[in-house]
Amino acid sequence: MGEGTREASDRLVQDPEGGLPRLVEIMARLRAPDGCPWDREQTFATIALYTIEEAHEVADAIAREAWGELKGELGDLLFQSVYHAQMAAEAGLFDLHDVIRAISDKMVARHPHVFGAEADPRTAEEQTAAWEAQKARERGPARVLDGVALGLPALTRAVKLQKRAARVGFDWPSTDEVVAKITEEAAELVEARESLTPAEVEEEFGDLLFVMANLARHLSVDPEAALRAANAKFTRRFARIEDWLAEAGKTPAESDLAEMDALWNRAKAEEKAAKAR
Repeated sequence: MGEGTREASDRLVQDPEGGLPRLVEIMARLRAPDGCPWDREQTFATIALYTIEEAHEVADAIAREAWGELKGELGDLLFQSVYHAQMAAEAGLFDLHDVIRAISDKMVARHPHVFGAEADPRTAEEQTAAWEAQKARERGPARVLDGVALGLPALTRAVKLQKRAARVGFDWPSTDEVVAKITEEAAELVEARESLTPAEVEEEFGDLLFVMANLARHLSVDPEAALRAANAKFTRRFARIEDWLAEAGKTPAESDLAEMDALWNRAKAEEKAAKAR
């Protein structure tokens, strides 16, 4: 980097109003030969893990309605896109401009009712159907389940796979059949657990989770959101157990199941009473 170019880069990096070009320049400097050793050695594969983590942190901030944190989490996620684009540019694949142009073109193409020459009023349901149809046209000839990202959380991917199959008629006609299948899968796992190998137990348990995801879809429930809420509830109630034990001068390790179970029920009743107010 020449002296003049370096000075221009320094000015942009230090400019608080530099916007996206500033972030792009920061990323380029981090990956430069005299940049950060850690950043220089990263690859698409190693950074992908952080990308997934940052996306989850955005979702977590939204779930907690932590609006003060959301700005920072969205910035972290944006940085991941810039990071991947920088590595792609270094490999001669594409750059951030190409990424932005591609997503812009896609949004215009998939919203002809907004950007088309003629108005085309649609309900949200009609737009969802049109969106999926457009995606199918873009994929071209392909298998029904092609294109469902492997990197998605497993429950989310299960629901997406099931939705794809349902669109071509491969689905239970009602929720009752799904519930019956859950009962069947659970019974099979319980009855055979002693005779199965660990790998077989894992397979059977996976089948049960897959059907549970299907029940969530039939009930219009997001299984990831439902499980996050259940995790939060468990964390919240167990914290109350710890508080009450601390008041008695004890830790959970110094308690027993009977005592903690009674305190759990107390925490549960406390929450129900608060909701009833």
